[in-house]
Amino acid sequence: MSSPHIALRRVSVHYDKVRAIEHVSLAADAGEIVALIGANGAGKTTTLRALTGLAPITAGEIWCDGRRIDGLTPDRIVAGPGISMVPEGRHLFPFMSVRDNLLMGAFLRRDGGEIDRDLQRVCARFPRLGERLRQQAGTLSGGEQQMVAIGRALMARPKALLLDEPSLGLAPQLVREIARAIRAINRDDGVTVILVEQNSRMALQISTRAYVLETGTVALEGRSADLTNNDEVRRLYLGG
Repeated sequence: MSSPHIALRRVSVHYDKVRAIEHVSLAADAGEIVALIGANGAGKTTTLRALTGLAPITAGEIWCDGRRIDGLTPDRIVAGPGISMVPEGRHLFPFMSVRDNLLMGAFLRRDGGEIDRDLQRVCARFPRLGERLRQQAGTLSGGEQQMVAIGRALMARPKALLLDEPSLGLAPQLVREIARAIRAINRDDGVTVILVEQNSRMALQISTRAYVLETGTVALEGRSADLTNNDEVRRLYLGG
């Protein structure tokens, strides 16, 4: 059996004396969409930050394509294993143009011609961005800013894309649009996706498997369809 594309093995992260996550183990196979759901403060964002090297782990191991990556700096994780993250809140450069924000995602690349082609691909995937390349990113709507944040991550040509609350604050129509885009990126580009979402229903709909985090530990895991029909998950996260 082949090893998973990404695997966390009993990973713990502490901030000073506060436990953020404890002995978290999860895996994502190549080309899979895996969801992390749970209440605020459950440790979902910390799990993504550990994967990207932004939160140093205090125990455990993180592997990608058979290579141990915990201890690598965030830039080496982007450039080497090819893991890109779309952070909660988007974190765009508001006074820079849409084009320049997107190009920031290719900062570590040196293949100029391919960068131009990837910029065209992002604009083809998000046509609204193609119409607004010269516009300041801070003047865009929330949904358009989320598209820029996803497009910026794609400009790094990731093998794995980590998304932290991509639907946060968006109208239902835009949530559906972002969900379709995530599915298309996974399907068309073969990108592994790990999705953190408060919108548990959407996350379970578009993912293959899911993990439920509670107070820094994995409380449940399984196929998304099975978790959708789990009485406890329905009561706590799906509104009945």
